[in-house]
Formats: sequence, structure tokens, C-alpha cells
Amino acid sequence: MHTCYCDGACTPEDMILSAIEKGLNTVGISGHSYTFFDESYCMQKAAVPRYIAELRYLRAKYFDQIHVLCGVEQDYYSDYPTDEFDYVIGSVHYVKVDEEYIPVDESIEILRAAVQKYFDGDVYALCEAYFETVADVINKTDCDIIGHFDLISKFIEVGDDACDVPHTGDSVDALFDPHHPRYVAAWQKAVDQLVQYDVPFEINTGAISRGYRTSPYPNEEMIAYIKAHGGRLVLSSDAHSTDSIAYGFDRYSEELGVRS
Repeated sequence: MHTCYCDGACTPEDMILSAIEKGLNTVGISGHSYTFFDESYCMQKAAVPRYIAELRYLRAKYFDQIHVLCGVEQDYYSDYPTDEFDYVIGSVHYVKVDEEYIPVDESIEILRAAVQKYFDGDVYALCEAYFETVADVINKTDCDIIGHFDLISKFIEVGDDACDVPHTGDSVDALFDPHHPRYVAAWQKAVDQLVQYDVPFEINTGAISRGYRTSPYPNEEMIAYIKAHGGRLVLSSDAHSTDSIAYGFDRYSEELGVRS
């Protein structure tokens, strides 16, 4: 869950109170780690101590109603220390080429331009570079949870109207085909490497609640592969506002048999 300390809309206390109303017994706030090359969405370095102090205060304030954890979503390319946090979500938001950090979840136009500029028009080369980075996220971040494993697929469901929930299917406007053999081979190789660490993958419902997708990160095919290869899963709403806390938990905990 994210707050106004990074790209969320609400205060930590607002998120905690909403979680209490929803009947949760534990809540984890996980601000985006500071990234020196892109400060547009992350916690500012000077604000991190205030963030930790506020969450410790709120933990004490609401201790008899809910257990509050102070976490961080540590980007692969962040160098901010994580020692003071209760837990770490390790995530890859960028593909680094030369000295440029290409955000994979900002817009489809950015990804299309990057494919042409750096990958000779080969979108699957971009996907392979992304999953090679994801495969190393535990080594790099020492995380407790693997965040939105297939974030690069955010824009593969292309809608006719940006205000509508995107439709599914093989649209000619889609960035790539998630069933392409090279894409499948890339993500399966990453899963094979990551499951060895026994670190759970989050089932992230955030893109569904915000209207980008109709399936979680990772998608159902990936979830089945992770489970078949001994991987663990944990539900995460990646909430950026109070209305999306625990979004879809009932559905996915029942369908997938995972911890909510």
C-alpha cells in the first residue's frame, strides 16, 4: 500500500483506518524507495525518516485494533538502505540500457520508443531484458516479497477509450503477445531462478483496481507455473487509495488458495 509519501493519494493514517474498517488484522504500508534518477513517484530521501517515524507512531496508536508494518517497495536500481523497514518488496520498474532507465509501467508510448531506439524494433528483446533483471531482484534487494513479477505486461490489454476498463484479446495495438514463445521462455526462466529462494511472489491486484488489466500480476498462467514449481504466493492490493485496499482478495484467495 502506498501513501502520499510517494505516489499514493492518502495519508498513512487514512489507509490504516480504512484497513480497520475493512476488518484486516494486519496492514503493511510500503512506500516506493528513493530512486536518484527518477524522483517523480518515490519517497524523497529527506522524507524517509519522517515516514518511518510516523508509521511507528501509528503502530502504537492503533496497536489494539490492527498491527501496522512499515515497509518499502525497493526498486532494483535504488541504493537507499532498507535496514530500518519491517519488510521489503523487491520490484523492477525499469530496464536499464546504457545509462538510461526505461520505465516499464509509465506508458505504452515510452516502451514502443524504447523498442525502436534500443532493441532494433524487437519487443521480445525488451521483455527478455526485463525478466533477466527480475530474475536477479532477490539478490539485489534482499527482499521478503517479489513485487508485480510481470509489470511489463501492464499495457497488453488495450482499450478503445482510456477512461474505460481495457478489453482483452490480441489487439493490433497491444505491445506484444504474452503467449509468444520467447516471452514465455523469458518469464519461465525467471521463475525457475526465483523459486529457489523460497521468497513469495505477490499476486498484485492493483492494475485491476485501477482499470489497466483484467488479471493480476502475475497472470493466471504464471501463477499456475509458480505453484507447480514450488513457489509461494501472497495477496497484495498495491493500493494507492483507501478504496482499493484488499481489492479482489476474496476472489483470488478462494480461486488460488493463497494467503490474504
